Amino acid sequence: QVQLVESGGGLVNAGGSLRLACTTSGSIFSINTMGWYRQAPGKGRELVARIRSGGTTNYADSVKGRFTVSRENAKNTVYLQMNNLKLEDTAVYYCNADITLVRDGPVYRYWGQGTQVTVSS
Repeated sequence: QVQLVESGGGLVNAGGSLRLACTTSGSIFSINTMGWYRQAPGKGRELVARIRSGGTTNYADSVKGRFTVSRENAKNTVYLQMNNLKLEDTAVYYCNADITLVRDGPVYRYWGQGTQVTVSS
């Protein structure tokens, strides 16, 4: 059974930093894109950042220059370094991963359970 487990959320003052981690476990063949989304109260889920297996990254305009996504393929882990956090970054952060379970098999998208990030003034 494939699972994505996030860690690193919490409460931080505005201007502070947090580092989120998400590790994939289970029997898999490969992971392509890994990413982070967030959902604030009363809003839809939005892309924050993603990183492809080759290292190409994409960021939401609202986090460019403040957040950095990276991955450690040997550990099936993706990270999100968040600096200069703002009140509007408060949300539940979800990781996802596009995973192939067997060679030449279909790609499935899996999601983590979410981790709360709260930025206070």
